[in-house]
Amino acid sequence: MDETTVQNPGGRPDGESGQAGPCMPRTERVAGRVFAYHTIDSTNVEARRLLFDGTLCPGHGSIAVIAADTQSAGRGRLDHTWVSRPGESFAVTFVVSVPRALATDGSVNGWLQMIAGLAAIDGLQGAVRQCDAEPVDAESGCMLKWPNDIFIGDRKLGGILSEMAPLQESTQAGSDRIAIIFGIGLNLAIAADRLPTPQATSLQLHYAPLPEAEELRDIIAAGIAESLSQRLRRFETDPETEARALCDETERICYTLGRHAVAHFVDGSEMEGEAVALNADASLDLRTSDGVVHTIRTADVGVLPDPCV
Repeated sequence: MDETTVQNPGGRPDGESGQAGPCMPRTERVAGRVFAYHTIDSTNVEARRLLFDGTLCPGHGSIAVIAADTQSAGRGRLDHTWVSRPGESFAVTFVVSVPRALATDGSVNGWLQMIAGLAAIDGLQGAVRQCDAEPVDAESGCMLKWPNDIFIGDRKLGGILSEMAPLQESTQAGSDRIAIIFGIGLNLAIAADRLPTPQATSLQLHYAPLPEAEELRDIIAAGIAESLSQRLRRFETDPETEARALCDETERICYTLGRHAVAHFVDGSEMEGEAVALNADASLDLRTSDGVVHTIRTADVGVLPDPCV
């Protein structure tokens, strides 16, 4: 694993004062590199900058973490904006590398972002246990909404933006591996009357007591980094066997399955139907009102109220 460092690379100012970034001691112990900022445009964009200039070149088994108190230009899937304020949100990007052949294998590569979702749930559940927090309502279990959202009850806690990026070809890691950037945004301490949408929620509305946001972010990020590293290592070793296990695991906590859903495609079209199955390649089957089953591989899928009979 790379030497652990907390830094502000390339002389980039951190907020107006130029002061050192936040401390993340737990994450430092499990991640290869940690870059922490008070303010930045986007942690995913910073990950791409660090990869492009050669500061980051994660090899097999290593993981880098980029965190920020505030993002001025955060974004989610399909270029949705993600607004974060100090003390309220978790805005952290995790950078790993996988074999290029695995990342481009359509029979299993859909599981890469699902692995990130499962790791996020691992980090959240681990943090709740570590903080001795108790549920404050009956709907406090985390679920994964296909393909990239974390839900508690019927509301969205956060989401994941997954991107591929090249590694520097001049390095050994860059010859046959490719970087995967997982940007994870979670609502940690947003009051109910300030949530961005009626469908959103925040962790402190479901669990108490919780520590201050900076400490909570560090605990969650460390748990995600550890889970993500372990899960990807298993997946890289035996993708087909691990894909079957991931499918079974995800089915048990998939918020989308069995619900009336709508798939929003990048060309602006939509498709409504019942989410009836999660497939071995991580795709989702949607049965439309005419009884035809359509396989969805890339879309933003929302869950709708059940149609009137």
